[in-house]
Amino acid sequence: MKALRWHGLKDLRLETISEPIASKGKVKIRVEWCGICGSDLHEYVAGPIFIPQGAEHPLTGEKAPIVMGHEFSGQVVEIGEGVNTIKVGDRVVVEPVFACGTCAACRQGKYNLCEKMGFLGLAGGGGGFSEYVACDEHMVHKIPDSLSYEQGALVEPSAVALYAVRSSQLKAGDKAVVFGAGPIGLLVIEALKAAGAAEIYAVELSPERTNKAAELGAIVIDPKEYDVVQEIHNRTNGGADIAFEVTGVPPVLTQAIESTKIAGQIMIVSIFEREASIKPNHIVMKERSMTGIIGYRDVFPAVISLMEKGFFPADKLVTQRIKLDDIVEHGFEALLKEKNQVKILVSPRA
Repeated sequence: MKALRWHGLKDLRLETISEPIASKGKVKIRVEWCGICGSDLHEYVAGPIFIPQGAEHPLTGEKAPIVMGHEFSGQVVEIGEGVNTIKVGDRVVVEPVFACGTCAACRQGKYNLCEKMGFLGLAGGGGGFSEYVACDEHMVHKIPDSLSYEQGALVEPSAVALYAVRSSQLKAGDKAVVFGAGPIGLLVIEALKAAGAAEIYAVELSPERTNKAAELGAIVIDPKEYDVVQEIHNRTNGGADIAFEVTGVPPVLTQAIESTKIAGQIMIVSIFEREASIKPNHIVMKERSMTGIIGYRDVFPAVISLMEKGFFPADKLVTQRIKLDDIVEHGFEALLKEKNQVKILVSPRA
């Protein structure tokens, strides 16, 4: 089958590899759509970050080259021995988290913080940028017929956004600001709407992404036109209750901190490629709190339910659909060069 594999920095290759099998406890899925994630882009331009290179990943036993892609939907075509919650023909998405099950975090149920944690499509185990994937039964979630496969491919990134909001101190009626209106930032806006935020501000430079944020109901602040921190304080009468940093740009983290009110909260949702300097007194003197999140846990069913109610809409968030054959030029490179792109979906079927 065809599959996109990461070999090294800026070295992605579309190759022919063996089709996976549904061994004991596994489910074989025919991939319909897979989204290109910001994490995939980080691996392309600055990796390896999560991808094991040189030494094998402790849970998958794999190292580069590995098949990429972890935001995918598809249909079950085969089940292995012992699988009893999934059947052939089911429409599904995959929660692509590998966890050991025995470390301190896993024993607390915090499997996304597993000391050996990895992601299918980044740490091995196959990936959605291929024709078929075989994964463990517990990773598979069924989606209703009312949700398209395109919508299903947004469940995984939407889970990041919903988990970020659920992990925050947000209360219904609060005011929030989202720094960065890329795919995850836009999904955070949707999650904030679902959680009952009264005012949602979005700080973004790209006119195209600004328009998307406004279309989703955010109040947009253009950093080229305003002193962002001052403007947020003016509009919120003292600062936002919570700021979500979704850019991974060090100076923006400082803005996020300073945009919040006394005893406000800063949620770091980004993966940073380099160190970010902050002034601790900006936190200490206002008794602010700062929290980071990685991935998600226990939120896929809630995301699917919210999608049934119209949240996280694919028709507003997907900006391009491409074939697997075109993934490097019209996928990864397009996301680097074209700021009008939000979410690009890739189909091995096209």
